[in-house]
Amino acid sequence: MNVLDQVEGERWIAYQGDCVEVVAGLPDESIHYSVFSPPFASLYTYSASPRDMGNSTDGLDFAEHFGHLIPDLLRVTKPGRLLSFHCMLMPASKTKDGFIGLKDFRGELIRAFVEAGWIYHSEVVIWKDPVTAMQRTKALGLLHKQLKKDSCMSRQGIPDYLITMRKPGDNSERVEHTNDSFPVQEWQGYASPVWGDINPSDTLQFRSAREDRDERHICPLQLEVIRRALRMWTNPGDTVLSPFMGIGSEGHVALEEKRRFVGVELKRSYYEQACRNLDEASIERQSSLFG
Repeated sequence: MNVLDQVEGERWIAYQGDCVEVVAGLPDESIHYSVFSPPFASLYTYSASPRDMGNSTDGLDFAEHFGHLIPDLLRVTKPGRLLSFHCMLMPASKTKDGFIGLKDFRGELIRAFVEAGWIYHSEVVIWKDPVTAMQRTKALGLLHKQLKKDSCMSRQGIPDYLITMRKPGDNSERVEHTNDSFPVQEWQGYASPVWGDINPSDTLQFRSAREDRDERHICPLQLEVIRRALRMWTNPGDTVLSPFMGIGSEGHVALEEKRRFVGVELKRSYYEQACRNLDEASIERQSSLFG
């Protein structure tokens, strides 16, 4: 396993390095569940490293690099267990793509996982406010004035998705719930194909109130999304993996929910912040047990 750095804490371990190389070094069938946000192809540039998948020149370049990771994610996952990734459709621009529209990044990821042997298990749409998106991106299709100019260029906002894949085989460690731990009404909300109640500010970045020396993570996954996935598809004590750990959102929730966590992050500043966040989550967990 080729790692630049490694820190181990209470019920967690974090690696700094290339996730393709690190995951390749993990033992077979050692992971109960994975949840992560892959780099959104070339939408955001996280670092100048040629190993950074977010630094891909285009979608094909990203697909080639990401394709090296998917088979090993299948190998390290226990049979019958799940993996979830957070993604969105990608906006196409006249300058970069030659047209204004959308690119099916979600579908490309699904097809890549299926081709590698995964089963397409489920998906949920995560509602996003189109007004907020318009204010942030100034997307032509979301502008009200575009309706007056030519509404054939107007469109809806782009939601997030949580896509879940399943490894073939029988699950030897069933995830069982009771009516007390998972009431019917709560399950009905989880089972909805659209989660319209996710607070976009419910992120580790928002909660940690970091100082100036701490770098901002561009698109951290909302903690409630991670929490719902872990509650539904894992048992306490299960090992959760994030190959794109960022600032440690998935690990933070995993530790809160009494799971174990393995995280990988290439960018040094994100990795260091993730280690601090994971350590704080462990301390908070211990305090809640003895407080």
